[in-house]
Amino acid sequence: MNFLEIAQTRRSLRTYLDKPVEREKLEYVLECARLAPSWKNMQCWRFIVIDEAEGREAVAQSMGESNPGRKALMTAPLIVVLCAVPKESEVWEGKDNMMLDAGLAMEHLILAATEQGLGTCWQGLFSEETIRAALDIPDDVRVVAMTPLGYAAEERRPRPRKAMSEIVFHKKWGQA
Repeated sequence: MNFLEIAQTRRSLRTYLDKPVEREKLEYVLECARLAPSWKNMQCWRFIVIDEAEGREAVAQSMGESNPGRKALMTAPLIVVLCAVPKESEVWEGKDNMMLDAGLAMEHLILAATEQGLGTCWQGLFSEETIRAALDIPDDVRVVAMTPLGYAAEERRPRPRKAMSEIVFHKKWGQA
């Protein structure tokens, strides 16, 4: 699969097969995330891989009962929690590079998972304190996002995208 095919194929999946993810595939997607670019190459990200039902339940509790992302976390064989160490990044001109760097690492992981035939669903709405307590995350580390990781139990249907003319300008804002 080339990069365009990976980008066209990737979807947020909410149900997963009861099938373990091979260790080689997990290591591959984590290696891809490790290689993401970062501000001054500081690599502020950390990943926690949860593979036990008890741990997945504890993390899912951080989302509340009505959050649709909860189902995704409960059905996948793995959850990857993305953390970031603020002191290993900087804020420059009001831009928090920690969040950007962590996001780049997660996007690398998600696209690598797609290449490997695995599904993901970026989750950002959760109680950080609940996850911090459940996973013994230190107070000076932020929980940025998480994703279930596993084999899709649903079809990956294309989603509508904005036209290029709506998102790309030439020379100045608003110029087609």
